[in-house]
Amino acid sequence: MIEAIEHFFLEIVGRHLCVFFCSLLPIIECRGAIPLGAGLGLPWWQTYLLAVAGNLLPVPFILLFIRAILNWMTRSKVGFINKFGHWLERKVEKHKGKIEKYSYWGVVLFVAIPIPGTGAWTGSLIAAVLKLDFKKSLLAATLGVLLAGAIMTVISYAIKAAI
Repeated sequence: MIEAIEHFFLEIVGRHLCVFFCSLLPIIECRGAIPLGAGLGLPWWQTYLLAVAGNLLPVPFILLFIRAILNWMTRSKVGFINKFGHWLERKVEKHKGKIEKYSYWGVVLFVAIPIPGTGAWTGSLIAAVLKLDFKKSLLAATLGVLLAGAIMTVISYAIKAAI
């Protein structure tokens, strides 16, 4: 079974697309995609570019549509959708003070910190809920992803070189 999964991802999907698609995923983002690229033997610059591109792809959509989606989810009669919507609202409430205090620089720093629970998805969600300007939020998220990607690239490839 493991061989079949490995064959699918490495031979059919390919190493480059694995890194790109991994960086699209919330929570994992470039924090997981860059170590994956290092582990798959990709050059650091390819891994960095693929992870940053994949991590940034959903940002404009989150900034534009998440408030409407969140409103729909919290009003949904379907239990798990309603619970998930309220969970997202609690996540925003938990972190919004950090971003409100520093505004757009708060978004940059929040997205740039390479730990689980921070990142482009959550930073964009909070910026959208706080109704921050779209263009400034997009720029802030982009700067944050570039910084997070650089931090993760240095750490991942340094560890790989040390092993």
